[in-house]
Parts: sequence; structure tokens; C-alpha cells
Amino acid sequence: MSETRVAGAAVATPHQDLHSEQGALRGEHPGRSRNPVIKVADLAWLEFEKPDLDRAEVFALDFGFQIAARTESALWLRGSFAGTPCMVIRRGRASRFIGPAFRAAERADLDRLARATGSAVRDADVPGGGKVVALLDPSGFPVRVAHCAEQLPALPEQRPLLLNFGTQHRRTNATQRPPREPSRIQRLGHVVLETRVFSRALDWYLDTLGMIVSDFLFLDGQRGRGPTMAFIRCDLGSVPADHHTLAMHLGPGTGYVHSAYQVTDLDSIAAGGEYLNERGYQRSWGIGRHIQGSQLFDYWRDPDRFMLEHFADGDLFSCDIEPGWAPMSASGLAQWGPPVTRDFLGASPSPAKFREVLHALRGDNELDPARLLGLMKAMNS
Repeated sequence: MSETRVAGAAVATPHQDLHSEQGALRGEHPGRSRNPVIKVADLAWLEFEKPDLDRAEVFALDFGFQIAARTESALWLRGSFAGTPCMVIRRGRASRFIGPAFRAAERADLDRLARATGSAVRDADVPGGGKVVALLDPSGFPVRVAHCAEQLPALPEQRPLLLNFGTQHRRTNATQRPPREPSRIQRLGHVVLETRVFSRALDWYLDTLGMIVSDFLFLDGQRGRGPTMAFIRCDLGSVPADHHTLAMHLGPGTGYVHSAYQVTDLDSIAAGGEYLNERGYQRSWGIGRHIQGSQLFDYWRDPDRFMLEHFADGDLFSCDIEPGWAPMSASGLAQWGPPVTRDFLGASPSPAKFREVLHALRGDNELDPARLLGLMKAMNS
């Protein structure tokens, strides 16, 4: 635990060295809003459009989703846990990410949110029915907050393997032979977004949806200008929540980076990865263990080049844990695992990427040459 000295006595700092090198300095972003409109309880689902729902369904089953509902125009995917679907893929002319939907803790939260934002409460087309408020965040992402009338029932689980540790022999006269099969998705964990208006978007999610920051990252030599990435969790009070439900970082683009789906354990990640590899899918990065969030990870590309993550064993924080602060770097993304790939970082040069950077530098946003150089340095450090 970190300590400071006050009149000769040791006083514990609120950060406690739990999840990054240090806590905030005086005057830095507090990582939470004093009076948010509502406090969302979790991510509900993510919305995509794709022209080929049949191809999307094949990958979904290979990756470990199960089908919640299928129509001519939409494919709803789910995990094994009871609750809402994880994802909806609607038929569209091109493959694109639409935006996230968050779960309201109570039905009355939708009315409060609608009044505060000048929006309307509408019917949601989620399986089982429900209500939704549609918003637009400062980056331009459609954001929905939903309250579902019915929960999907739980489905059978992949059982975690019984492990022997040192002198703790919980398995004898038995072998371990995990089947090579899809990792069975349990639930949606988080989504990561890139934005040119990081500070405005961050404050919007804290003020409007009541989320709180677990960890900030800053650029080398630019901490005084504020953070450039935030790992953001839901505020469930004393009930521990995922280290991050939403992560955002400053960049030249505005869009989806990846989404993460919880599975049972490391063997589920590894065996499911072998299953995907045998079917010709591209691994983007993994297997490893992250630093911010601590989860075991494995990243894959679907046929439309969207990145999805299998994860297990992530951190859980209650509301009394204050944000950590750490420098942003590629080497700081993992405690162990293979070197981070350029594909994962989105750092492969292309004409489209060059145009994106030029557009960002000329626009009214938070990216300037110093920020851009700092981001490039972080990706190579």
C-alpha cells in the first residue's frame, strides 16, 4: 500500500497500488462525475451491420456464441449466462460497427435519462422485448440504454478444469483432455473505442451514464495535458464490477477497436484458439495476460476484419477504488505473452490510415502534432 507522511504519521493513499504504478496528482481528472444522470449497470449488447448474415453466423458459432434469435434482417447472438444478448448483427450494405447498448439498472432510469437529454423512451426490438433510449455521444457513436422485459435463460457451461497446485492435489487417477471445440462465450465483457475527442467523450460517459475510471494512461512527457486513454467501469457501489466495461483512447480515427467476451478459463481460451486456427481464422495477438485489468487474452479477426477477444480471470473493483495512472506504451499492454503485433495496434501503414491522420490534424478535435508524435512513440515503446 502506498503511504504519505502527514505530521510524521503514515496515511494510506486511496490508490493503494492495486492496478498501476501510481495514483492521481493534485488537480488531475477525478475519474468520476459528482452528479451523473443515471448509473448504468453493464453493457447490454453491441450493434453491427453486415451484408452476409450467413457468414456472420458461421464465425459466431466458431468463436463460441450461441444464437438467441435469427430473422431475415437480424442475427442476435448470446452467451451462456442468463441476461441480454451479447450482440446484434443487422443486414446492411457494408460491414460496420453501429454502437453500444448499455443496460439500465431500473426501468425508471430510462425516464430520467430521457428527460435529462431531451430524448424519448421507445420500444426495443431485443428478443423478449423492452424499452430503450437512443443517444449520440460526442464522438458520433449511437449509444442506447436499454431495459429488457425478459432475461434469456442460462445455458449449459463449459466446466473449468480441476487443477493441481504444488502439494494441493485435487485431481488424482484422472487425466486432463480438454476437447478442441469452440470457447463457449459466457457474456460480453467490454468494448474499446477510438476517438478524436477523448476528453469530451470521457466526460459524457461519466456525466450521463455514471461510469467511473479504473485506470488512466498518459503519453510520455505529456501527463500535464491529461490522459489519452481510460479504462472505465460501471459504478455498482460496493458490488465489484469489471475493471473496464468501456475503454477509450485518443487517436486519428473514430471507431470500433475491439470487443471482449468472457470464457471459462485458460484452457477454454487455448483450445478455442486451436479450433479457430484450424478453420483458417486470423489471430491478431495472444495468448497473454494484460496489465490494466489483468485478464488472460486472445484476440482474433472475424471475416470482416473486426477484432474480438476471448478473455478470462479479469479484475473486479468496487466503487471505492480510485483511478490509477500509468504511461501509455505498447510494452505495457501485457505482463506476459508474445510481443504485441502491429495488427493489434492498428499501426500498419496504408493510404487510408494516412488520409485519416491528415483529416484528424486538420479538424476541430484533440489531436495535434505533439499528441500524434506521442502516440506513435507509445506504439513503439
